[in-house]
Amino acid sequence: MFGKKKQPPIRSLIGEGTVVRGDLHFTEGLRIDGEVIGEVRADPAQPSILVISEKGVVSGPVTADHLIISGQVHGPVHCAVLLELQPKARVRGDVRYQNIEMHPGAVVEGSLTATSLEERPLLKLAASGGT
Repeated sequence: MFGKKKQPPIRSLIGEGTVVRGDLHFTEGLRIDGEVIGEVRADPAQPSILVISEKGVVSGPVTADHLIISGQVHGPVHCAVLLELQPKARVRGDVRYQNIEMHPGAVVEGSLTATSLEERPLLKLAASGGT
């Protein structure tokens, strides 16, 4: 994912039942199990990971290097390195990515655009795992 570099740690959590209203900027890693109404943006100066769990909801733009979505995003998504859309992911907005992994069942209501036109993006179709 980040070459030979270690994945950034998840140091912050928006817990289930918590609602954050306003823009949220973070460094390294963030997990959202609650709801964020506003922009969620990682610091572009260092590697980042954002996890939106099955119960997580973001209403606003989302930007991170590595993004794992299992819940809902209502707004545009920009992922600089790897976007993982898990089976229950629901994205309503345009998605920009460098590499994408989309599991069966994930839904995107918007356009999918590769961020680098010079390089062919990696598209992985994940197996359903026998379920």
